[in-house]
Amino acid sequence: MNPKNDAHLFKQYQQRLKKEKRIVWIWQLSILIVFISLWEVSSSFYWIDPLLFSSPSSIIELLYTKLGDGSILSHVQITLFETIAGFLIGTLAGVLFATLLWSSQRFSRVMDPYLVIMNAMPKVALGPILIVALGTGYISIIAMGAIISVIITTLVVYSAFNEVDPNYEKVLKSFGATRWQCFKEAIFPATLPAMISTLKVNVGLSWVGVIVGEFLVAKKGLGYLIIYGFQVFDFSLVLSALVLIAIFAAIMYKAVEKLERWLIKHSG
Repeated sequence: MNPKNDAHLFKQYQQRLKKEKRIVWIWQLSILIVFISLWEVSSSFYWIDPLLFSSPSSIIELLYTKLGDGSILSHVQITLFETIAGFLIGTLAGVLFATLLWSSQRFSRVMDPYLVIMNAMPKVALGPILIVALGTGYISIIAMGAIISVIITTLVVYSAFNEVDPNYEKVLKSFGATRWQCFKEAIFPATLPAMISTLKVNVGLSWVGVIVGEFLVAKKGLGYLIIYGFQVFDFSLVLSALVLIAIFAAIMYKAVEKLERWLIKHSG
């Protein structure tokens, strides 16, 4: 093999990857610009009702005003805290519960029908029960953010544990490894991609749980602003809150992607 030729091919491959990434980014940006432009034009020419659907310019103006006087920052901080807390608690609890299921086949068989029922049950419907049980403060809202993702995390991660090639465990056991050592050295590392995929899903689920919780009881937060905007018929405020939710959810998603790349790089 020719090392120079291999280096040249690798360089060409990297250039193709960069070009493809640039093309995808341009398309993403173009779609966003076209959407915002059509929205603005449709609102300006009354193709859509500007009272109901507002416009990008009105939303930007409102956000600029509220960010300038700091009136919206406290709402953003509260919702971010609740969402990140619910996201971390739900994910960690799901991984821990999946580990317990994997560690005992009898326990997994006992819990199997209950997991199916909990997965089928609309978790949002548990909101009023959580509020009565935990009160109307942060704890019930964080619990909503956690409970909506914990079952999905458990099922996905537990399935990933069971799909790992059993030969890994057999080889380790042939060298005298315990079941915990097999889990630590083979099962857990092999399922990291599945866990990262679960994190990406949990970003959206945590936001849903927290916003629904804020709909029900909060006196501050982006969910509260949405409800308040509907009550006073200020749909620019409603859409401003939705825009902020979309921005911070995207930031969280990108952070998980960076974590995924870091884990892949260091596990390789």
